[in-house]
Amino acid sequence: MSITLNLETPKVALAVGAHPDDIEFGCGGTLAKWAADGCQIHHLVCTDGSKGSWDAAEDPAQLVAVRRLEQQEASRALGGKGAVTFLGWPDGELESGLRQRIEVAAVIRRVRPDVVLGHDPWKRYRLHPDHRNAGYLVTDGIVAARDPLFFPELNLEPHRPGSLLLWEADEPDHVEDVTGQIEAKLAALYCHRSQLRSTMGISAAGAPQESDPEVSEFRRRLVARLAEQGALAGVALGEAFKRIDRL
Repeated sequence: MSITLNLETPKVALAVGAHPDDIEFGCGGTLAKWAADGCQIHHLVCTDGSKGSWDAAEDPAQLVAVRRLEQQEASRALGGKGAVTFLGWPDGELESGLRQRIEVAAVIRRVRPDVVLGHDPWKRYRLHPDHRNAGYLVTDGIVAARDPLFFPELNLEPHRPGSLLLWEADEPDHVEDVTGQIEAKLAALYCHRSQLRSTMGISAAGAPQESDPEVSEFRRRLVARLAEQGALAGVALGEAFKRIDRL
């Protein structure tokens, strides 16, 4: 399989994630690179993140509020302006139905991205239904956004993005070189302080410190994964995707 390397920097990019922090894991380095080159980056988060805690006593409403602020901070850490749209569907209960599809299509028509990024819904053996359904909402939302007879009640002009990049793909065929963006990606991930323990294995309170063995171990794992993906295209660090251009 041939691997393509580096799209031309888009003027506008829209990344769609199931939960707060999914986008930073999936394509944070790519967004940081593009933002540094003048791209307007937008986040669309499908769920409210209300179940993202291992503490059964956690107040879900408070967690939702915290995670919204964390996501906006992470967007800015990547070089964006905090342009985040929250659909607010209950965490763990996201469906890829018509109500959700019209919301995603509306965002695509409003933002008018050149490139859309999202979860690959066809990843084998995926357990989390939100990730799977968020991926379907990206593909189905693009179809609805591009064709004028879909959802005329939106009163928004149709829009056809130029490319779709799907992260977590079993068979990636495109790599974005993010060799210079590891610090921005890490900074954005560390903005998700409510997820440090459960998602990143960092138990210490406060801002992560490189001297903390758990922080250095998380960095090592992240760099190793980016190195593995970058090797597909002969670059030091990369984020790999399934690329679809015929939208």
